[in-house]
Amino acid sequence: MAESRDVLYGLSLALLSDWITTFSFVFGGCCSNAVTLERVTSEYPYSGTLITFFQFIVISLQGLPNFVTFKRGPLGIPFPRLKPRRLPLTPYLIQVGLFYFISLLNNAAFAYNIPMPVHIIFRSGGLVISMLMGWLISGKKYTLTQITSVLVVTLGVVLTTLSASLRNGSASAKAQLSQGPPLTVYLTGIAILVLALVLSGFLGIVQDKTYSSYGKQLAKTKTEESDARTTEKGANAKADNRPDVWQESMFYLHFLSLPMFVFVRHDLTTQMRTILSDRSLLVSLPAPLAPLVSKTLSNSARSPFPLAIPAALPPLLLNTLTQLVCVAGVNRLTTRVAALTVTLVLVVRKAVSLVLSVLLFDGAARMDAQASALLWGGAAMVFAGTVGYTMSGKKKPPATQGEKEE
Repeated sequence: MAESRDVLYGLSLALLSDWITTFSFVFGGCCSNAVTLERVTSEYPYSGTLITFFQFIVISLQGLPNFVTFKRGPLGIPFPRLKPRRLPLTPYLIQVGLFYFISLLNNAAFAYNIPMPVHIIFRSGGLVISMLMGWLISGKKYTLTQITSVLVVTLGVVLTTLSASLRNGSASAKAQLSQGPPLTVYLTGIAILVLALVLSGFLGIVQDKTYSSYGKQLAKTKTEESDARTTEKGANAKADNRPDVWQESMFYLHFLSLPMFVFVRHDLTTQMRTILSDRSLLVSLPAPLAPLVSKTLSNSARSPFPLAIPAALPPLLLNTLTQLVCVAGVNRLTTRVAALTVTLVLVVRKAVSLVLSVLLFDGAARMDAQASALLWGGAAMVFAGTVGYTMSGKKKPPATQGEKEE
C-alpha cells in the first residue's frame, strides 16, 4: 500500500513538473520575448532585419544536430548531409519564401511608429484574413457564430489601430521633423502589417494543403511505429528517431531561409554597425576572469573593469533565446492539450504581453483617456472574438472523438 502511494506521489510530481515547465515556457518565454523585442525596437526601430536574422540563426543552430549528419566522402573528408525527413523537401520551398517575408515585415513595422500593443493586437487579427482566404480560395463555409466572432475581431483591430493613431497625432515637433508626418508613417506601418497578415493567410493555406496531401502517409507511419513498439518483433526493430513534423517544419522554414538574407546584407551591416557604435553598457566580470581579461588588454589600459559592451546586445541576445523558448513551449503545449485549449492559453498569453507592454514601457502615460479606452476596448473585442470563433467550431464525429481519446 505504501509503495503504491509512493508511486502515485512520484507520478503526480512528475506530471506537475511537466505542466509547470510547459506553462513557464509559454508565458515566461513568449512574454519575455515580447518585452525584449519592445526593448530593442523602442531604441532601434530600424533593427527589424537584424532581429529576424538573429532569430533564424539561433533556431537553425539549435536544430542542426537533429537534421544534419556528416558522412565521409571519397577523400575521407566529412561532408554535411540532411537526415531522412518525414515530408519531402519540395513542399517546404513555397512555405520558406512566405515565412521569410512575413517575419521580415512583422519586425520591420516597428520602424513606422507601430507601438507594441498595436502590434500584438493586429497580429491577433489574422483570423479575419484566414476566414477570407478559406472562403475565397479553399471554398470553406463558416457558421453564423464564427462570422459574428470575426466581425468582432475586425472591429477590435480597428479600435486598437485608431488608439495609436490618436497618440501619434500628438507627437512632439521633434518627432515630426525627424520622421515626417506621423500619421503617414503610421499608416505605412499598418499597411506593412496588413500585407504580413495576407501572406500569413496564404502560408496557412499552403500548410493545410501540404499536411492534407501527406496526412495519410504521416498517419500510416505513426501507426506503424506504434504497432512496432507494442510487438515483440518491433522491440528488436530499428527505432525511428526522426523528429516530429512540427520540429521538422520549424527547422526547415528557418534554415532554408538563411540564404535569402543575402539580399538584405547591406541592411544587416548598417543595423549591426549602428548597434555596435551606440552607447555602451558597463559590466563587471567575475573575479576568476580578471587575470584572463587583464592579460588580453594592453598595458596602457588603466583598469580592465568594468567591461564595456554595446547596450543593445544583451536584450538582442535575450530576444533570440526567448524566441526559441517560446516556440518550444507552444509546441510542447500542442502535444499535451486539445487545439481549443491551446488557442485559449495563447489568447491569455497575448493579454499578459499586452499588459506588460503598457505597464513596463509607460504606454498608459503617453495615451489620453480616449486612446486608452480604444486600446483596451479593442483588445477585449479581439480576445473575445477569438475565443468565440474557436468555441463555435464544428464538432467532430463521435467516432473521431473516440479515437482521439484512445
